[in-house]
Amino acid sequence: MADILWALSQLQLADILDICLVGLVFYVLFLLMRGTQAVQMLRGIIVLVIAVLVSSVLPLPAFKWLMRNVLPAMLVAVPVVLQPELRRWLERLGRGAGGLVNRPRRAVTNFVVTEIARACRRLSEQRQGALIVLERTTGLQDYVETGIRLEARVSADLLLTIFYPGTALHDGAVIIREDQIVAAACVLPLSEHLRSDRHVGTRHRAAVGITEQSDAISVVVSEETGVISVAQNGRMARRLDERRLRNILQSNYGGGETPRILRRSSTPNIVEDYPPSEEGTA
Repeated sequence: MADILWALSQLQLADILDICLVGLVFYVLFLLMRGTQAVQMLRGIIVLVIAVLVSSVLPLPAFKWLMRNVLPAMLVAVPVVLQPELRRWLERLGRGAGGLVNRPRRAVTNFVVTEIARACRRLSEQRQGALIVLERTTGLQDYVETGIRLEARVSADLLLTIFYPGTALHDGAVIIREDQIVAAACVLPLSEHLRSDRHVGTRHRAAVGITEQSDAISVVVSEETGVISVAQNGRMARRLDERRLRNILQSNYGGGETPRILRRSSTPNIVEDYPPSEEGTA
């Protein structure tokens, strides 16, 4: 106890600041890893560290040799395996530093959300598929270039026209920037984590895939069932009605927070079904 008190008495302000900064770095890292595949990877790394400690204490020459040769390979493999996660972490750090940039005005947000919710309800009733992506702080220009530029003001009637099965633009994604439909028939990346799920089609995989690579929000209407879904941060909430969809988008388009309805599961990269009785007020 005396040694501990003596050590504490030797602490200076710079030492306390140093400790707090180190703790903050680890806190941010754990916060970024929460709900991602990196959590499972971290558990594996902890097991390896324990194995290395055991091999250094006990007389196990063969096991010690194995650990000594495995660790360098792990240092190379971890960044390769976690490359998508690392890119997403850096983007989230950048959004934290500049989160007030490129956010739609409240009036713009309300208008856009209302028009999207109306269009999705009518598309759902008519069993017409749709995929709508709302750009936030991460630019989607690379995906805009894959489609047809429109630069038209958002309206429910225009969205219904674009996604009508007889048009040339219906088979792709619409990308919205503030109150403008920037492009239609855009090609989006597919989520690799949903490949094994036979109940998830290409449109839904694309809706989740774009949210894995950016902070965008995507809305998808199934042409088979008419189910309306919304995806963000690699997760998807399904079976929404017009009011629930409008509530989620109003709370999160341009606001920077994760919708509560998408925050309920700690399992990453899955599609979740929420009962219709649950209200999506955010």
